[in-house]
Amino acid sequence: MEFYLLVSAIVTTIFVSILVHRLLLPILHRNKENTGKNLKPPQAKGAWPIIGHLHLLGGPELPHKVLGDMADKHGPVFAIKLGVHQALVVSDAAIAKECFTTNDKAFASRPKMEASKIMAYNYAVLGRAPYGDYWRKMRKMLVLEVLSQRRVEMLGHIRASEVRASVKELYDVWVTNKLTESSESQMVKVEMSQWFGNLLLNIIVRIVSGKRFLPNDEEGVRFQAVAGKYIELFGAFLVADFIPYLNWLDVGGYKKLMKNIGKDLDNIFDRWLKEHKQESKYIHQHEANQDFMHVLISILRGASKEEFPGFDHDTIIKATSLVNSTFSSQCFIITLNISSAFQLYNLIHEFLIGVNSCSQQVLAAGVETTSVTLTWALALLLNNPKALETAQEEIDEHVGRDRLVEESDLKNLVYLNAIIKETLRLYPAGPLSVPHESVEDCIVGGYNIPKGTRLVVNLWKLQRDPNIWSDPTEFKPERFLTSHKDIDVKGNHYELLTFGSGRRMCPGVLFALQVLGLTLARLIQQFVLKKPTNEPIDMTESMGATNVKKTPLDVLLGPRLATDMYKVG
Repeated sequence: MEFYLLVSAIVTTIFVSILVHRLLLPILHRNKENTGKNLKPPQAKGAWPIIGHLHLLGGPELPHKVLGDMADKHGPVFAIKLGVHQALVVSDAAIAKECFTTNDKAFASRPKMEASKIMAYNYAVLGRAPYGDYWRKMRKMLVLEVLSQRRVEMLGHIRASEVRASVKELYDVWVTNKLTESSESQMVKVEMSQWFGNLLLNIIVRIVSGKRFLPNDEEGVRFQAVAGKYIELFGAFLVADFIPYLNWLDVGGYKKLMKNIGKDLDNIFDRWLKEHKQESKYIHQHEANQDFMHVLISILRGASKEEFPGFDHDTIIKATSLVNSTFSSQCFIITLNISSAFQLYNLIHEFLIGVNSCSQQVLAAGVETTSVTLTWALALLLNNPKALETAQEEIDEHVGRDRLVEESDLKNLVYLNAIIKETLRLYPAGPLSVPHESVEDCIVGGYNIPKGTRLVVNLWKLQRDPNIWSDPTEFKPERFLTSHKDIDVKGNHYELLTFGSGRRMCPGVLFALQVLGLTLARLIQQFVLKKPTNEPIDMTESMGATNVKKTPLDVLLGPRLATDMYKVG
């Protein structure tokens, strides 16, 4: 009897000791850490073992809104766990500025993700490359040569001709409808999201490769299918990205799919590159007619392998063409698809309870930033007809109705530019910034941030801060003509970080702004645009890494100018 009492006492003592150790040690450790130089950012509550906070990001509420609610509780800077990885979430302009100025070098790298390794030529794609010598040299080449302001201006004729051709297609739809329909209506209903996407594809492929795909063109259909699947797989959720020791687990077969699609796309670019090399032997392209592949071949022709360490020249050309073609002007190339976090939670849950296999739907990373923004801009204008009318009046005043808007006119269309800024503020195509990763310890907002921490800026929350923006949820383009007239989106104003800032800022911002401005200007200049019903346009956002409008954008449109203004050529 005494023996059992002794054993019971020993077990109880051990249990109580463990319990006290578990309860008190974290408190003492936290108190020690949060003194002096060891001050850590607030840790959001609700983390689970293994998966951290991922389960909180997978409900019906959009992740950027969930993180926005967390910011209301924990402040403008706090920490979460994404699997085994620590992440810092920032929702304040002043702290974002600190990250991208004082700590710009510290946060200059990207997290290494399986998709980038498998499908981005082992991190050769600039947006996926870790910070280092290769990234610095590639960035310099891209900014000074491939996407310089001079080069962007030289490619203006391609943007203009593609926009004109696409507008002609809309006009032809209206003509066909008028001839076939018995109705006397002067308007035709068109779904515009797809139209924007097709326009962007035509512009980008032509600028990168010099090719223009006609409707039902076999090569074009093939490229669009492969590129679409490629982007889709970059949005897939791999267990290894958040729990590295489960790298052997290929649930859903995503790694195999990535290898196959990566090979398919590489074959397409390899064929295009060979065509360009062969062409370069016999034909000297005038600089204004050079596509990106011509430019890259010319730049690298005299370069040694040591100048771009780690990759051969063909890989560099294909990797650079790849990012421009498949993501077009998407400056927010998502390397961390937080929005599909619930998939990882489900995968782990099913794996732990013994399910041997499960099939998860792949979430698309979304269509290009530019087409997404154009869709939101048009939706906002349809819901605010007075703003649409003001924009059309501005174009009529500065351009007239006897000629079409040119890119050279955009600087004078201040209200149109205000519409674009306000759209980017309210509906950033990437509501959560592309993740950065710290390469060294640093201090952010007074908190100690260790090396290897991932940084996510909640642009959606930051750009609706009531301390900066009056009536922050309202569509008011005129704010950029008055109280915020000096704010732009080129990375110098941390209240509006749509294209990022610092070393990792989007190098294609000038190109994106030109396409946005010209496309929207031509559309509202050339067409009467109305909602198909008296109900407001649905502005529901979708669950995804890119902030795509959840429902189609159906628009009633009819010509606004004389017939000869819709001719091509």
